[in-house]
Amino acid sequence: MCKLSNSLTFYCFLFFVGFCTHVFAQPKTDLTAPFAFENGDRVLFVGNSLIENDVQFGYLELALTTRWPNRNLTFRNIGWSGDNVFGDARSYVTTPPTPYELLMQQITEAKPTVVFVAYGGIEAQEGEEGLPRFKQGLNQLIDKIDQLGAKTILISPIPLLLSPSENVSQKNSALETYGSVIEQIAKARNKRFINVFKPILEVSKQSVITENGVHLNATGYYHLATILEKELGYSARNEGITLEISKNLVASSIPTELLSSTKESISFVVKEPYFPLPAPQEDGKTIMVDNGRKLSIKGLKKGFYTLTSENELIAVASAKQWEEGVVIRQGPAFVQAEELKKNIVKKEELFFYQYRPLNQTYILGFRSYEQGRHKKGLEEQNYLITWLEAQIATANQPKPVTYQLTLLK
Repeated sequence: MCKLSNSLTFYCFLFFVGFCTHVFAQPKTDLTAPFAFENGDRVLFVGNSLIENDVQFGYLELALTTRWPNRNLTFRNIGWSGDNVFGDARSYVTTPPTPYELLMQQITEAKPTVVFVAYGGIEAQEGEEGLPRFKQGLNQLIDKIDQLGAKTILISPIPLLLSPSENVSQKNSALETYGSVIEQIAKARNKRFINVFKPILEVSKQSVITENGVHLNATGYYHLATILEKELGYSARNEGITLEISKNLVASSIPTELLSSTKESISFVVKEPYFPLPAPQEDGKTIMVDNGRKLSIKGLKKGFYTLTSENELIAVASAKQWEEGVVIRQGPAFVQAEELKKNIVKKEELFFYQYRPLNQTYILGFRSYEQGRHKKGLEEQNYLITWLEAQIATANQPKPVTYQLTLLK
């Protein structure tokens, strides 16, 4: 067989490389389009306390699962307070595995198809000197997610909301720097990036959204969920509905059907596409948030009208107020949403204590010879988790609600 010349071999090599690049290169994701979940997606949240603490409130999962009620989404939260991209906070587990190996193991076992990654808050304490190691660790983490065939969505750190001081300003500057680095990596690797730093800072000017200036409270997670929705390209949940009874017209993208109408009463059905997010509770009190839907009804005769559904009073207002619009913050959809949120929190808490039991060293670690028999009990929690997931899947879409508006006499 004759041998190819060196130059011909070289050009053939270049042709082969170019051919492979053209054929096998994956098309870039359009990051400007709203993010769409696929049927059966397994969504994983990984990061530090920003992720872990939502286990108490369930707002992140609630927001996403109700946006896509027919996509059969499942969620896992493996956030860990104080954690960084190398999983160092997971070091209470005696080697093997190492903390980093444990992080990789937990990500792999979750079998994710979409991963929300929220790191940088702890690493920012190392300032400029820590950036090279952070970049390395974040890229390695993304490599792992890519190997699993999952999509990565990167989230910036949130600001410190402590009393103003030079020290706090320096720390927030470092947090912003790390957020910028995350954004640069996202652009370089064609990953979606969500900057929550500035939106959280703006919200904090209007409401108390942290427990201690560092960790978000229920109100903070409500707002974090709405920020994620907006940054993922989703429309607001509280678009208004306008009914004009004289012309039998409905002005709204929310499916609404007039059943009957006079100048003294009106009956209509609203088919909500997704639930409102329930208002957060702080110390037993409901916090006022913008989660209501404005209902405007034109053409009523003078007087006061009651709005009811399923024989439950929802609102009372004058004809003039109804024409201007009354914000509805209660009713069947809100009740259903709150029940759904409770099931999500139950499920997340069950999984939390399953994947990281307090006495893990004795059940799964090097001292499992003492309490290893309890491992089966942890595994059996899967039945309860699966049952709760089924309950969530069947209750994450609102049922049509019939309303009656009646003149008070």
